[in-house]
Amino acid sequence: MWNETENATPVADMPVSDARKHGVRLESPFIGVADLLNAQQARAAKQFVMRERAFLDLVNVRGDLADPAFVDAFEGVVGCCPPAAPNTVARSTGYDVLWLGPDEWLVRSNGPVPAGVLEPKLAEAIAGAYAAAVDVGSGYTVLEISGERVRDVLARGCPLDLHPRVLKSGQCVQSHYFKASIVLVPTGADRFEIVVRRSFADYFCRIMLDAAVPLTS
Repeated sequence: MWNETENATPVADMPVSDARKHGVRLESPFIGVADLLNAQQARAAKQFVMRERAFLDLVNVRGDLADPAFVDAFEGVVGCCPPAAPNTVARSTGYDVLWLGPDEWLVRSNGPVPAGVLEPKLAEAIAGAYAAAVDVGSGYTVLEISGERVRDVLARGCPLDLHPRVLKSGQCVQSHYFKASIVLVPTGADRFEIVVRRSFADYFCRIMLDAAVPLTS
């Protein structure tokens, strides 16, 4: 994630003043496949498009919904309560909260906010409760895929039932696409967001674009 070489291509300034002083910049995990993404978008934008939502704030939170202090502290910072129903998403003005387990959630900023801002606020708010907040933004990235054939492209490597009656907006599911583990979040009739590990990002992008070729040619 960190790029301290003068000749590497920067993607965005790191939103931390100390890092700027040292010339450290954030680099997208998709920097090696940027040409492939651009070519695919130009070729079949209506049928299938993939783009990265780079450098969002991502925080993994563990806590007990039966603890009012934890829930109140979480809501005070994030703007909504953690969802209790399995595989659902709670939303506030600034964040989406994805259910990962009975006591685990992934909080994702839904707009361009400085990375690394949420974790210290949450950690301070829930201090003293049996809870934890860990910044995982450097280990994951978020993609948006959309288009008329988006479910067909997903179905080539994901074992889930992707029919819109089964998987729709307001839900989230953990699965895999070929060999890459993912969190899949439907955000519209023909649009999804995908949270994928940074170490799998290049592989994920290449194999999904390859899977899309026979469906969008």
